[in-house]
Amino acid sequence: FLQVFLVEKAGRRSLFLAGLMGMLISAVAMTVGLVLLSQFAWMSYVSMVAIFLFVIFFEVGPGPIPWFIVAELFSQGPRPAAIAIAGFCNWACNFIVGMCFQYIADLCGPYVFAIFAALLLVFFLFAYFKVPETKGKSFEEIAAVFRRKKLPAKAMTELEVLRGREEA
Repeated sequence: FLQVFLVEKAGRRSLFLAGLMGMLISAVAMTVGLVLLSQFAWMSYVSMVAIFLFVIFFEVGPGPIPWFIVAELFSQGPRPAAIAIAGFCNWACNFIVGMCFQYIADLCGPYVFAIFAALLLVFFLFAYFKVPETKGKSFEEIAAVFRRKKLPAKAMTELEVLRGREEA
C-alpha cells in the first residue's frame, strides 16, 4: 500500500536499485549469520533481522517495481504480451526456487544465500546500466532513450518500425 505513494516520490529505478542492494546486503548478512552461528549464539538474531530486512527490501523494490516498469516500457499494443511474459518468468522463477531451495541448501550448507547474493549483484548491475527511470516520462520519451542507445544515426518511431516489418 505504501509503495503506491513512495514510487511516485522516489522514482521506479531508484527504489528498484535500493531494494536490490538491500536484498544483497541482507543475503550477505544471512550467510555470515549462518556461517558463524556455531561460534556465536547471537548470530541467530542477525540472521532473523537479515531475513526481515530481505523481505522489506523486496517489498520496496523488486516486488512491485518490475510491474510498474513493464507497463511503462511497452506501448499499448505489445503491453499485454510483455506483462504475460513477465508474469510467467516471475512465477516460473518462484517455482524453481521453491522446488530447488532445499536441495541447494543441503548442497551448499550455510553458504546457500551466497548464491542469492551473487544473483542479486548481477541483477543490480543489469538494472543500473540498462533500466531507465520511467517516473514522469511518456512512452515516447522512454522509447527515445532506447532508440538513442540502439539507433543513433536515425531515430525511428514505433510506428515506423512496425511499418518496416509489414513491408518486409
